[in-house]
Amino acid sequence: MGAALRVGGLVPLTTLDFPDHLACVLFCQGCGWRCRYCHNPELIPTRGAQERCWEDVLGFLDQRVGLLEAVVFSGGEPTLQLALPEAIAQVRERGFKIGLHSAGIKPKLFRQVLPLVDWVGFDVKSPPEHSALITGVEGSGEANWKSLAALLARGVAYECRTTVHWQLFDAERLWDMAQRLRRLGVERFAVQCVRTAKMLDDSLADSRAPYDQQKLWERMGRLFPAFVLRG
Repeated sequence: MGAALRVGGLVPLTTLDFPDHLACVLFCQGCGWRCRYCHNPELIPTRGAQERCWEDVLGFLDQRVGLLEAVVFSGGEPTLQLALPEAIAQVRERGFKIGLHSAGIKPKLFRQVLPLVDWVGFDVKSPPEHSALITGVEGSGEANWKSLAALLARGVAYECRTTVHWQLFDAERLWDMAQRLRRLGVERFAVQCVRTAKMLDDSLADSRAPYDQQKLWERMGRLFPAFVLRG
């Protein structure tokens, strides 16, 4: 085996991160983007102060066999780590289903991992032409939407989700993006209203929703077969 997966944190039990399953979440260390509203900025560097030894993580999972149903690889960005496929294989050997939270930063690596997972929570940052405003990285929108196309083509169970900070989005842009997603065939879409208590860019102190936001959510509900608003 090569280098071990770098894990910057762990949530031992969740019912929210893999639909209808008791799961734990492994937060993979490292991310290639600098999303301004990121609420886990400590996971952005390739090395973290709170990293857990992979063997210890496996030991924890051994104690949860028969108690948990799934393990979710989150981040950071899991698909930046070449150790991810082997780590997934070791977790699956223990009988767990595999969830993946990803923004598809590296489309090639993302495609390689897709056959190994049971469910994907996919982060659509924004319309591709506006992504750099959020991520701070030119070309991020192209990568994000290229990986989205690969996800939809693969047919794995998924949810697309977009985090909304109203200094970086307005209702018109969000509605335009939603229509584009639906035309691509996206059926399950969630809007996550940003948590401002802890963000990478602390100049984004306030996120004031548009006065007519309820109409927007109602239109979204009619547009997608499955739509969720998370406050």
